[in-house]
Amino acid sequence: MIESNFKKYSQLETLKVSRETFPALEEFRTLLIRENRKINLIGKSTEKDSIKRHIIDSAQIIDFIDKNTDKFIDLGSGAGLPGVVLAIIFKKKGSKMKFYLYEKSLKKSNFLKKIVKHFELNAEVKHKNIFEEKDLEADTVVARAFKPLQIIFELIDKNFIHFNNLILFLGKSGDEIIKECQKSWKFDHEVLKSLTDENSIIIKINNLKKK
Repeated sequence: MIESNFKKYSQLETLKVSRETFPALEEFRTLLIRENRKINLIGKSTEKDSIKRHIIDSAQIIDFIDKNTDKFIDLGSGAGLPGVVLAIIFKKKGSKMKFYLYEKSLKKSNFLKKIVKHFELNAEVKHKNIFEEKDLEADTVVARAFKPLQIIFELIDKNFIHFNNLILFLGKSGDEIIKECQKSWKFDHEVLKSLTDENSIIIKINNLKKK
């Protein structure tokens, strides 16, 4: 790994991600950018700062994930952010957590399948439209750059028969979005300030119910 890139990953040490994990994350990032020239996985303008914008941003939720999680679902996994990043990290930690990466795009699903096989991850790619799935179950559900919060709540309410925690990445309007949703939904939540954007937050939700 190029030394300058190694230093860029050092922020992950605050999350107790070992340095031995950095090369695998960098390899994934390299493969991601290479594939991004063929299909649209991430914004071209974010490639240069992709370690911070995508890898560290995805990894920062590891302390929000219940360590007893057996089944983890990534909604609209896309480029594998955050699902693949987390699967790599938890594999290195010796975790037996199983990741299910839902992605309706065939091209993106095929990319994810190649990545899962390449890194021998404990993950399964689901080339499906998550909105058409029923009776879903998960210990932890995560969504990053997927759908508006209200739509995600509706999805969880209608399509899941069980979930413990829902972790979502919200932008600078996060606080206002939460307040708006509280008008029609009851839920317990914790908020984490983003490591990569001082104006963004991450929210962990449980006990979700319609009012």
